[in-house]
Amino acid sequence: MSAVNSPHSHTDGPTFARDLGLFDATMIGVGAMIGAGIFVLTGIAAGESGPASILAFALNGGVTLLTAFAYAELAAAIPEAGGGYAFVRRAFPGVVGFTAGWLLWFAYTVACSLYALGFAGYFWEFFVKYAPGLADAAFGVVSEHGAMLAVTVFVGVLFVRLNARGAEVTGQAENVLTVSKLLVLAVFIAYGLKAVWAAPDEAAASFSPFFPQGFGGVVVAMGLTFIAFEGYDLIATVAEEIKDPERNIPRATFISLAITVVMYLLILFVSLAAAKGPNGQPSWEFLGDYGETAIVRAAEGFMPDFGVAVIVFGGLLSTMSALNATVMASSRVAFSMGRDRLLPEAMARVHPQRRTPHVAIVVTGVILLAMALTLPIEAVGSAASLIFLLTFAMVNLSVIVLRRKAPDIPRRYRVPFYPLVPLLGIVLNLALALYQFTFQPLAWYVTLGWVTVGLVLYYGYVKERAQEVLPKVLPVARTLEPPPRRSVVVPLHNPEHVYALLDYADPIARSRGLDQVAMTVVQVPRQLPIQEGLRFVPRAESLLFRAKEHAAMRQSGLTTDLVVANRAGDGILSTVSRRNGDLLVMGWKGYTNTRDRVFGEVADRLIRHAPCDLAVIKIANTDPPHRCLFPTAGGAHALLAAEILSSLAPTFNMSITLCNVIDPGATAEERAEAERWVARTREHITADVPVDHRLVESRTIAGGIVKASRDYDLVVLGAAREPWYQQVLFGEIPEKVARHSSASVLVVKRYEGRIRSFLKKAFG
Repeated sequence: MSAVNSPHSHTDGPTFARDLGLFDATMIGVGAMIGAGIFVLTGIAAGESGPASILAFALNGGVTLLTAFAYAELAAAIPEAGGGYAFVRRAFPGVVGFTAGWLLWFAYTVACSLYALGFAGYFWEFFVKYAPGLADAAFGVVSEHGAMLAVTVFVGVLFVRLNARGAEVTGQAENVLTVSKLLVLAVFIAYGLKAVWAAPDEAAASFSPFFPQGFGGVVVAMGLTFIAFEGYDLIATVAEEIKDPERNIPRATFISLAITVVMYLLILFVSLAAAKGPNGQPSWEFLGDYGETAIVRAAEGFMPDFGVAVIVFGGLLSTMSALNATVMASSRVAFSMGRDRLLPEAMARVHPQRRTPHVAIVVTGVILLAMALTLPIEAVGSAASLIFLLTFAMVNLSVIVLRRKAPDIPRRYRVPFYPLVPLLGIVLNLALALYQFTFQPLAWYVTLGWVTVGLVLYYGYVKERAQEVLPKVLPVARTLEPPPRRSVVVPLHNPEHVYALLDYADPIARSRGLDQVAMTVVQVPRQLPIQEGLRFVPRAESLLFRAKEHAAMRQSGLTTDLVVANRAGDGILSTVSRRNGDLLVMGWKGYTNTRDRVFGEVADRLIRHAPCDLAVIKIANTDPPHRCLFPTAGGAHALLAAEILSSLAPTFNMSITLCNVIDPGATAEERAEAERWVARTREHITADVPVDHRLVESRTIAGGIVKASRDYDLVVLGAAREPWYQQVLFGEIPEKVARHSSASVLVVKRYEGRIRSFLKKAFG
């Protein structure tokens, strides 16, 4: 865990929540690499090198593996946002560091152009295949080229706008999207292998001759398609958000690269072996003729109609997800450079409401659209590959320089066969970059023009203002030993409820002999480096200052914690883990307006994942409650509610009414059973306060509780007893009671890991 100490902080120092595990980090790399590249570049590579395009992709995998070693060492040792730019800037503060960031910003932006063009290609491919009349009408009005550019502009503007507004796909949704893309491609591979198995001689003939364009064609294809292996470096850009970065970053980097290389080679193999060109045309020429839509044309030869539709849809999903990711990555680099005063400070502006680097995003969008509208797709792909080759060479060089300049940085992972591997990476990346001039000089002209503009900007404007790179995150301790005492953790968000929440938490902490921790979360959109949440720390600290003042008035011990996180729920779970939480006491508005959430996004996540007991409170009145209604039907959650009430009732001078809801037509046996549940729960209320009981007649349990609660200040409920609800949510009844009751509602849930042992202790 990394922490940053603020000299004006009333907390123990804000911390960053690391909420991405190995699977999440791996999916970031796989999702970025197995994206638009394989859909857009397969046909282009086949047209340049024939069947040897398989060798081109395999060699690119080997070349990029050398750089992956460098990224793994640097990102694990320096887990900061910014990726390659941050590493080169540390190694070469000054013009070289500026140039690295300037090139990387442009590379991501050029990649955005490629993905926008690829989306347009698959968009119209869908209509050509399934609605040819509509496609012909559009082409007749603005021409096929004009229609492509119109869709390119539309999708580019759409994702620039979404990023600027703060819209984002959550990590879980990104994982689902990436797995879905892998499944789509797996279906394509399966049908292709089936076709190869049915006609092995024809498949073998597709690979002869293997080098129809000579080995030079292989090198050309390598240069054009190297961008397809760009993506694992995005793991480094979110290094501050990855759990156990020293261990998980190298593993995620190599796992994602291995998955990508295997998938690419299989896709190329079946495309070349199973595709059939007209009149005996070689499959590689056939694929080359269709360029960025070659996979769809290949699929038409060996997949049923629904399969072709799936591939087209997969291409649309892939180009959209890759476009969204690279818009975010490119604007993040521009934003970081603005923050370091290497670009105009306007690039580092954050929108006050949406908290997104809106200026950096809009400028990035203007550049990507200009590139997409003025350059052919081959030049766009080649320029992106060229710039990544140059920046990857710089990252390899940074490994060598930082080994000398900063030998004391802890390096759990080290590049093997140092310095041979980074030196080989430098040579091969530069060799491929230089060779690109022979077949795509336009890419070099564009790149050199961009570098020239950057150097003029640097020496004319930036140099006098540039500051040395300072670490934005200070790694004070990679692991924090849990405190000897467990704690009650109280997340604070609503200023009106700070005192009330602490009034509930304090007596529970005293009775259990626990520490009390008040915390709050500064939430940062994915479009920003997580460290930018430090800008909003002073505003959040005011809640913690009020909490400390209130605790001092009550003469109760209180420590505070402030966490910066992309998701509030992850920040709270991070604090519970670090503070050895025994009970989580949190506020809740009592309802949610979102269909797919039962209690709301944060509450739902904590109910599912909190590794401790949980108490969620809808505060209807901030005054202390004096009359409590406690509906019970037994169970571990109800017994926890009784335990908590035993702590609260004496402090609030509160009377308790135990009740059970029965049907108006209940039999005598059913009424007696309800009385037994009430009596059994009564035995676990140890407080010396007035306790009575009643049976409430109602057709529905929730309706009966709501009606009975009119005479009370507080309703206390245990989570539902059904096994599925124990594992997932509180249940339907607490949600309905909290929504419709005018009283405050306290819902408690015992941690699943404790239920069995607790029941054994309670009932033998």
